[in-house]
Amino acid sequence: MGQDYNQEKTFNKTDYTKIPLTVGEYENCTFINCDFSNSDLTDSKFVECEFDGCNLSMVRLIGTVLREVNFKNCKMLGLHFENCNKFGLAVSFENCILDHSSFYQTKIKKTSFINSKLCETDFTECDLSNSIFDNCDLTRATFVNSILEKVDFKTSFNYSIDPELNRIKKAKFSLTGVTGLLDKYDIEIK
Repeated sequence: MGQDYNQEKTFNKTDYTKIPLTVGEYENCTFINCDFSNSDLTDSKFVECEFDGCNLSMVRLIGTVLREVNFKNCKMLGLHFENCNKFGLAVSFENCILDHSSFYQTKIKKTSFINSKLCETDFTECDLSNSIFDNCDLTRATFVNSILEKVDFKTSFNYSIDPELNRIKKAKFSLTGVTGLLDKYDIEIK
């Protein structure tokens, strides 16, 4: 049985918790105010799609293709992006809540995280080269053996990054944010 192919369609206010999204390929599609919470998007392909105002919390992403996919105003708790198809993985996030999500061992260079909440998100062994975290809350986010070269953290806050455990060459930090690079030393800076 072949997969559905959808191009340039708009899906508005659809509740996929009751009737699951058909496994298929979605190209240049827009999903507005849809509820995908706890859905299974295994083996679906999303190419140049936009999700706006959607709830994607706890969605299964096994083998899911996300190429040039933009997420805006979305609730995305507990997602495991490391389970996505690695080939061409390219996403951006604006005004999203990504708490408790994982990007473990993903290669997501030049990714934009704008005005987003990333509390307790796992970036262990992630390649984030040339990415931007603009006004993001990174409370208890994990960065271990991560490539953070040329990453812009200037306007983000609550991060704790150990320079000895991560590659941070030419990364950008604000003067007030530099304390997040010294957390492990348990020192007071006044």
